[in-house]
Amino acid sequence: MALDTSRFKNGLKVELSGSPFVMIYFQHVKPGKGGAFVRTKLKNLLTGKVIDRTFRSGEKVEEADIEERAMQYLYLDGDNLVFMDNKTYDQVPMSQGVVGDVRLLLKENTDVSVLFWRGNPVNVDLPSFIDVVVSQCDPGFRGDTASNVTKPATVETGATVQVPLFIKEGETIRIDTRTGEYSERVN
Repeated sequence: MALDTSRFKNGLKVELSGSPFVMIYFQHVKPGKGGAFVRTKLKNLLTGKVIDRTFRSGEKVEEADIEERAMQYLYLDGDNLVFMDNKTYDQVPMSQGVVGDVRLLLKENTDVSVLFWRGNPVNVDLPSFIDVVVSQCDPGFRGDTASNVTKPATVETGATVQVPLFIKEGETIRIDTRTGEYSERVN
């Protein structure tokens, strides 16, 4: 289905040059001289590359045939991560290349949203926050109290996150999956 620029919004999935993109930013511009246009930032769902693109007002773009499914991460099988569809219980293996850096924050039995384009998985979206246990970190020393001092900590999934000095091994922390940063300690 073709959409014109008046229907643009953040999160809109479109197809350009045979690839699926998601709109992460748009701005309608009406200059004093000349025709109106829309300035956008689009993220390629296959490569993760972000491009800037300008559309003339009223220009049409094709909506991408994207299906979003609720799935659960089950386990790692060689180079593939295996996900299960929450409705049909079908298991879908995905290569680590498709999953990308998100795999460093995936715990078994985590519910995720998987985007399928033309029947093939292209992107995995984690929940906004994930709770993980700190498996290894150096102790913080008394007197290191300058503001915003952090130390690296390795969590149970294998990811390394900067955490405040008071965090110890074995504690559960909450990570913002959009930025990959420490959010808070969980009791």
